[in-house]
Amino acid sequence: MESLLRWGIEHSGSHDASQPAPQPRKDLDPGIIDAILGKSDAQLMKDALTIAVDEKRDEDERVQALDDFEMLVEQIDNANNIEKMKMWDPLHGLLIASSSPESVKMQTLWVIGTAVQNNPSAQISYLVLSPMPTLLAFLSPEVKSPQVRSKAVYALSGLLKLNAPAVRQLEEAGGWEILKAALEDSDITVRRKTAFLVNSLLVPMDPIIRPSQQPGRPSASSTAPHTPSTSVIAHPTGPPPDSAPAAAPVHPNSHATMLSDPTSFSTSPATFAAFQERGMLQALISSLTSPTPHGADGETEGDPDFEEKVVRSLHTYVTSCHGHFTDGQRSELAAYVKEQTTKTGGDSRLAQRWGFTVDEVKALRHAVE
Repeated sequence: MESLLRWGIEHSGSHDASQPAPQPRKDLDPGIIDAILGKSDAQLMKDALTIAVDEKRDEDERVQALDDFEMLVEQIDNANNIEKMKMWDPLHGLLIASSSPESVKMQTLWVIGTAVQNNPSAQISYLVLSPMPTLLAFLSPEVKSPQVRSKAVYALSGLLKLNAPAVRQLEEAGGWEILKAALEDSDITVRRKTAFLVNSLLVPMDPIIRPSQQPGRPSASSTAPHTPSTSVIAHPTGPPPDSAPAAAPVHPNSHATMLSDPTSFSTSPATFAAFQERGMLQALISSLTSPTPHGADGETEGDPDFEEKVVRSLHTYVTSCHGHFTDGQRSELAAYVKEQTTKTGGDSRLAQRWGFTVDEVKALRHAVE
């Protein structure tokens, strides 16, 4: 450090033309320069991935490197750099390598889920690897760790939401059957995440094209003329339910496909078809009316959070999607709604339990009676 400071002092100020031009130092430690200036995010990502894929490294060190990587790709520009720096292959390789410890695979699923969420550019880049069978395999009962299964749902959610091509890959890989089974997973967290994912895919979305004020541009009230750019906002059609997936802003740098082809994020039609043709509707109803016990010893039945998410999906199906129940399904749900109304003490309290409005409770009851 003293050497670096001395060199800086010696070469500060004006340069005497009669003296030879100063030459760059070749004996400076790059580590010292990095400590002073800081590494770029791109370099930090490279360093982290190098450690993560190095099987000679300690397992904890590899997991920590992936944790650092995950925090970096929370920034959408860094997430897009995964493709630019050709990092998707080695990341996915960690999932399929038999030599990867469970902890490394779990952390990799976390990285992937974070990188692709609300980022069509990253979704498309990762889909090139046809990763759906690999991701779905982590929901198999043979995967004993509930934490790994939970992170697999997280990665699937990030890849599937607002991504019609990914939903097609899901169907081709038999994913609806696997999601149906996940609604009965022994771990309630996996069930909750799966139910939330299913509703997110079912909610019909429409694009809104509207002006978007760019940084550095004059405001609308400014007298200086300007041409506004456009952005797309994906939002649920009709009055959005309280617990519907939040609409996320769409930016041209990462959402070019959404700007050029709004149908690319329409997942509702394929999901609605899965409800009717792949048994997803009945799977949701059964998971609600006859829940699989959960807990360390399978001693717990039911879960208010899971129940709320499933009921929300059923409400979306009959209201936003204009779906219908069979006579048997109506009878099963009518008995369930009546029982829950009695237990909670009326529509108002049942609405609070489900995160509904009273009108939404009445609409669901009307659909099943």
